[in-house]
Amino acid sequence: MPRHIVVTPLSRLPIEQLAVELCEHKGVGHPDTIADTVCEAASRELSLAYRKTYGHILHHNLDKGLVVAGRSEPRFGGGICLEPIKVIVCGRATNQSSALDVRGLVEAAAQRALERNLRCGLGHFKVLTEIREGSADLREVFARGARAPLANDTSFGCGYAPYSRLEQVVLTLSRLLKAPEFRSAFPAAGDDFKILGHRVNGDLHATIALAFVDRHVESVSAYFATKRAIRDYLADQVGVPVAIRINTLDDLAATNEQGVYLTVTGLSAEMGDDGQVGRGNRVNGLITPNRSMSLEAAAGKNPTSHVGKVYNVLAMLMAKDLYERLDGVDEVSITLLSAIGEPTDQPQVAAIEIGSRHGVPSDVNRKAEAAADEWLARIETITDLILGERVTLY
Repeated sequence: MPRHIVVTPLSRLPIEQLAVELCEHKGVGHPDTIADTVCEAASRELSLAYRKTYGHILHHNLDKGLVVAGRSEPRFGGGICLEPIKVIVCGRATNQSSALDVRGLVEAAAQRALERNLRCGLGHFKVLTEIREGSADLREVFARGARAPLANDTSFGCGYAPYSRLEQVVLTLSRLLKAPEFRSAFPAAGDDFKILGHRVNGDLHATIALAFVDRHVESVSAYFATKRAIRDYLADQVGVPVAIRINTLDDLAATNEQGVYLTVTGLSAEMGDDGQVGRGNRVNGLITPNRSMSLEAAAGKNPTSHVGKVYNVLAMLMAKDLYERLDGVDEVSITLLSAIGEPTDQPQVAAIEIGSRHGVPSDVNRKAEAAADEWLARIETITDLILGERVTLY
């Protein structure tokens, strides 16, 4: 059956021609990213266990995670946590027999993910699971055994290439804030950060919220001195001129812990903020209101038939590939739309938009359609990329 692939010129101004552009990234310790991290870890390990036990992945979706803030008392030189951060993994999972302890596997996967990704230690968290069997119709769709997996939702995924200058800067800042060199130089910098970048014409700006760890900060003056040093370090390392501001809520006249962003663990979730799957980064690690963007939560969804995950990853990879292989193209944007119960390699429509300052060459449409057809024909490889952690999901 021929795939419904439509190639058209870009329907909006290229991103770099917009007067104003926004771009956001939520760091590894942000409450929303914590929720994504634990639910994706649970889905991945459950998928691998299903394969090992039954020979294939069974129906599941663990994409309804929640982070509930704890309670703490930060103090210069070191405070205390009074209540742990609750992490709840909620969803549906097939449990055909006693051969697999789904609840235990999910809880252990979530704990390992927290320990691997956050420096504050597992002792500050309490992991809870609320997992039930999925609906009969979705389990049946999963088990039909078609040539390609059948979509278990009617939804869409989006992707684009290349990244804009602002998007590249935001990603660079996020890498700097997670790098061992930065953490070694600034032990007071916690794992919880958020970067909101914006561009006005050619000027780049970044506003960063960064949790400070109280045991590494001895006073108000030390806090502000460290903040200035971090700002200068990032501005020097990012590689292009960017106006950087950090923790703009800080009270410049503060005399104690109450007027600055101080935490015990380096996480706002210890007291100030809750988190939820799907409220954070899209599959390219960014939140981009100036681009086409799916609101699907990729983390925790099954990596075989849930198009909220598979189509978003596929669209990003497809757009990058088309941009790199098509000559004379400045920008590629892709949207894939599924229909529940129909093969994932046969979307209702694969819409490809192509932009070029010099006009789209005559043979580009044909090449783009052929390339998209190739990607859809091997859609099942996306599952292995996800399980092998060779693609980003948040």
